Amino acid sequence: MDATQTHRALIERCRAGHRDAQFELYKLYARAMYNTTLRMVQNAHDAEDILQSIFIEVFTKLDSFRYESSIGAWIKRITINKCINFLKSRRLAFQELTAGMDRVEPQESEQEPPLSVERINKAINQLPDGYRVVFSLYAVEGYDHEEIAQILGVSEATSKSQYSRAKARLREVLNN
Repeated sequence: MDATQTHRALIERCRAGHRDAQFELYKLYARAMYNTTLRMVQNAHDAEDILQSIFIEVFTKLDSFRYESSIGAWIKRITINKCINFLKSRRLAFQELTAGMDRVEPQESEQEPPLSVERINKAINQLPDGYRVVFSLYAVEGYDHEEIAQILGVSEATSKSQYSRAKARLREVLNN
C-alpha cells in the first residue's frame, strides 16, 4: 500500500467519524501547519488558536475534499486562508511604501558574519506584515505571484513589489 492509498484510507476513516483516524491526521500535519501559521501571524498564542480552527474546518469540510490534490496541500490552503483572514481581521493594510525604502548595497568587508537560520528568521519577523506575508507565501511556502494575488485579493504587481521590497528590507537588516 503506497502513501496515497494510506492517506485515502485515513481520510475515509476520518470521514466516517473515527476519532483515532482524525487524531492521526492531526498528528501528521499539525506541526507543519503550526509552523506556517506562526510564520504568518508571528504570535504563538494566535497561531495555536488558528491551528485549532484549521483542524475544526478540516474535519467539518472533509467531505468536500475530492482528491484533486494531496490532503497536505488541501490543509495548507485552509491554513493560508485562515491566516490571511486573521490578519485581515486585524485590519492588515498592505503597505505601498515608496519613500524610505532605498536599497542598501552590501558593504564590502573582509569577513561577513555568517547567516544563521535564527538570524534570518529574526530579520523576517522584523518585516511589516504585508511584506512578511508575501515573502513567506512566495519564498517559504512556494506560491507564485498569481496565486498570492488571488489569496490576498491584491494585484499580481502588488505581490511582486511587496516581495521585492521585502527582499530589499531583508538585505538591509541582514547587512547591519
